[in-house]
Amino acid sequence: MVRLLLGLTVLSSLVSCSGTSENKSFIYFGGEIVNPTSDYVVLYHNDAYVDSVKLDNNNHFAFRFDNIEEGLYHFDHAPELQYVYLSKGDSLLARLNTVEFDESLVYSGKGSEINNFLIEVFLKNEKEEDVVKDFYVMDPETFSKKIDSLHTAKVNHLKDLALENEFSDRAYAMAEASIDYNTYITKEKYPFYHKKRTGEETIHELDDSFYEYRKKIDLNNKDLTYFRPYFDFMKWHFGNMSYTACLEDCTSDNKEPVVDRLHFNKHKLALVDSLVHQVELRDILFRNVAMDYLLREHKTSEEASAFIEKFKKLSSNDQHKEEIDLLYKGIKNLQPNTALPNLLVKNMNNEEVSIKELANNKKNTVFYFWTAEQKRHFRNVNQHITSLEEKYPHYNFIGINLRTNYNQWQQLMEEYQLDTNKQYFGENFKELQMAMIIDGLNKCVIAKDTVIVDGFANLYTSL
Repeated sequence: MVRLLLGLTVLSSLVSCSGTSENKSFIYFGGEIVNPTSDYVVLYHNDAYVDSVKLDNNNHFAFRFDNIEEGLYHFDHAPELQYVYLSKGDSLLARLNTVEFDESLVYSGKGSEINNFLIEVFLKNEKEEDVVKDFYVMDPETFSKKIDSLHTAKVNHLKDLALENEFSDRAYAMAEASIDYNTYITKEKYPFYHKKRTGEETIHELDDSFYEYRKKIDLNNKDLTYFRPYFDFMKWHFGNMSYTACLEDCTSDNKEPVVDRLHFNKHKLALVDSLVHQVELRDILFRNVAMDYLLREHKTSEEASAFIEKFKKLSSNDQHKEEIDLLYKGIKNLQPNTALPNLLVKNMNNEEVSIKELANNKKNTVFYFWTAEQKRHFRNVNQHITSLEEKYPHYNFIGINLRTNYNQWQQLMEEYQLDTNKQYFGENFKELQMAMIIDGLNKCVIAKDTVIVDGFANLYTSL
C-alpha cells in the first residue's frame, strides 16, 4: 500500500534533535492533528493512563519520555484512538485528519516503519472483511488456502521490511501478531459462519490440519494482553473450544449443543481457568465471559447470581468484580414495570435534564443511542428514526449521544439539522452504559411515562 507522507516540516527539527546519540534513552512522540475533535491527546499503556498533552495553536502535540517501557501503547484523541509502538530512541511523528482518522494516519521519523506497518495491516484487514465473508461458503480446504494466501502476502511484506529496517525482537513479534491473530480469528469463526451461510444442519467436520496453527499460539502472552486482535482471537478461541466440548460431552444426539447460556459460559470460565495463567489476561477474559453472559441473558435469577459468585472466586480484579455487580444491578433495574433510572443528560444549552423528564406521559418513549465514532451508524439511525416516527406517530423518540465531544455533538446537531427537543448529550458514558445496559448501538429502552416497558429492546426489530 502506498502511503503519502504529508508535510511535517514544521516539526522536523524536533526529530533530528531527539535522534542524536546522546538522547537514545529518550522517546519522543509528537505530531499534528488536522480538524481536531478534542483539545488533548492522551497516551495509555495497556489500560493504564501514561500522560496527556494539549494541542498547541497549530494543532501540534508532543510527548517526551526519559524512561518508559518498550511496547504497544495507544493514543486517544476523543472520540478516536489508535495504537502506537514505542521503543527507546524513537523520534516519532504522526499526522492525521480526524475526518478519516485511521485512513489518514501516517508516521515519519525513527520508529515509523513498524508503526506504518501496523496501521497498514489494520486497514488491509478492514478492507479484506467483505472479501473474507464470501470465503465462508467454501469447503474447509479451499477456505484455508484462500486465508493462508492473504496471510502469506502480509508475512512476506513484513520480511521484506525487516531486511531494510532494524526491528527489535519485541517489535517484530508485535508485527507478526498483527498478521497472525487476525488470520486465526477467521479460522475460529469458520465452522459457525460456514454453517450459517450454507444452511447445513450441523457444524462441518474439520480435520486436525485445519487448526494446525493452534499448536503455536501463546495463551499467556503478556505483551499482547491488550492488543485487540489477540484478545478477539482469545474470545473466539474459548467460545469455539467450549462449543466443541459441549458438543462432545453434554449432548446425546451429537448434532447441536442444546445448552443455555449459563451452561455454555460455565464451560468458558473453566477453560480460561485451566489454560490461562497470566493474571491480567485471565482477569479480562473472566470479565468478558461474565459480561457476555449477563448482556445476552438480560434476566435475574438464582442461577445468574451463582454464576456471578463463581466469576468472583476466579477473578483477582476487584474493579472487574464491582463492574459486574453494577451491571447486574442495572439489569435488575431495567426489568418491566420498574422506574426509569435517574440519569442526567445535557441539552443544546448545556443544561442538565433528567431522562425521567423526557419520558412523555401520553406516549411511549423510545430512548436510543448513537455516537460520532460510528459515522455510518449515525447516518443510518437518523434515516431509520425518521421512518419510525412516520410509522409510529404515537411514540416519542429521544436520541442520546455517547462518547462524543460536546462541541462536536453540537456541530453534528447543526450540520444534520436534528431536532434539539429530541436529542441529548450523554456526558457520563460509563454511568449511562451501566444503567441503560448499552451493549450495542441498536439497543433502545422503551418506557411509558417513567415506567419501563422493555429495557432490552432493539431499534430495528422491537418496533
